[in-house]
Amino acid sequence: MALPPMNSQPSRRTLLRAVGGGALAGGLAGCGVRPAYVSPGDRAAADLSATDKRLTWANWPLYIDTDDEDARRRPTLEAFEKRTGIAVDYVEEINDNDEFFGKISPALMNHQGTGRDLIVISDWMCARFVRLGWVQEMDRARQPNVTKYLDPQLRSPAFDPGRKYTVPWQSGITGIAYNHRRLGREIRHVSDLWASDLKGRVTLLSGLDEAFALLMQGNGVDITRWTADDFHTVCDQVEKQVGKGQIRRFTGNDYIKDLSSGDVLACQAYSGDVIQLQADDPDIRFVVPEEGAELWSESLMIPNLARHKTNAERLIDCYYEPEVAAELAAWVNYVCPVPAAQDVLASAKDEETAALAEDPLVFPDTAMRERLAIARDITSGERAEFAKRWNAIAGL
Repeated sequence: MALPPMNSQPSRRTLLRAVGGGALAGGLAGCGVRPAYVSPGDRAAADLSATDKRLTWANWPLYIDTDDEDARRRPTLEAFEKRTGIAVDYVEEINDNDEFFGKISPALMNHQGTGRDLIVISDWMCARFVRLGWVQEMDRARQPNVTKYLDPQLRSPAFDPGRKYTVPWQSGITGIAYNHRRLGREIRHVSDLWASDLKGRVTLLSGLDEAFALLMQGNGVDITRWTADDFHTVCDQVEKQVGKGQIRRFTGNDYIKDLSSGDVLACQAYSGDVIQLQADDPDIRFVVPEEGAELWSESLMIPNLARHKTNAERLIDCYYEPEVAAELAAWVNYVCPVPAAQDVLASAKDEETAALAEDPLVFPDTAMRERLAIARDITSGERAEFAKRWNAIAGL
């Protein structure tokens, strides 16, 4: 399969606005009662897939391959439609996890269909959907590629053991980005952000779920089993750095602008963003600190009462074919959840595309994987308290 050159469009994450906890999401999950919970027997609707060859898929902007000359065309999706005869209504309507939660939660809590057969949201938000019983268990018998090729490191997060309800769409790393030339030295540890030569030139991510894990790792915490004390220790540290003027500001994805302009020399960052920044400025580096970094995913789920469940399962499995996963990875530049796609990319005729096969931010090597961990999610009981404290520090 001929692969396109690396996508030159801005990262999908550059469109996100950070939200620190979501009052609606946190309040619903932590209210002490469970009227919104849907039991397993009430999640499925009659599946029309056999006779109605279509599905509706909600995703983030800039999160799928597009044609070089016509951005409205999506080659991998068109290939799936041609192969299966299933028409896909692809809707780029997700710009923020909490915002999308608020958009579809009234239907789900009232046992109504959402009008969507497939959605993609961040795993920390997926955890809420799974806890509330708002998504359907997938039939892995229809998904042999998922079973065979899903990255072992992503197979069993704490919120969804065995990935019964979720399948990673793309993955990524939250680490540290910095301008090596302007700073004049390397960054190797989270604590390096607090060095005197970086005073006022550091940004942290404003979103609670996006920021806390890496900072805990800097303290040597195992983020798969962190505690409330670990969280408050991080808050104490960040409050101190804010008071000293070390932190310029808390950002969403606008850290990209600050880093590119030189206003900021080091920041919390997402791996996929940095790959794209490096295309224009090779002095920008991304580091997985020696203490470790957070590995995260944004995952596909089939919401309750979806009317085309089988069609959705077929589409998910299509994207786990190594050739298709490689074509997608060449565009989005995040960590590919299909390690077998690495060999496909390596054989690409386009040199820039083939080089992605050797990029550890797309296919982490063994040494990097040893320093990556998936954080346990913030529970419903913790969220209100933690969001209140973090948002006060971040000025949200």
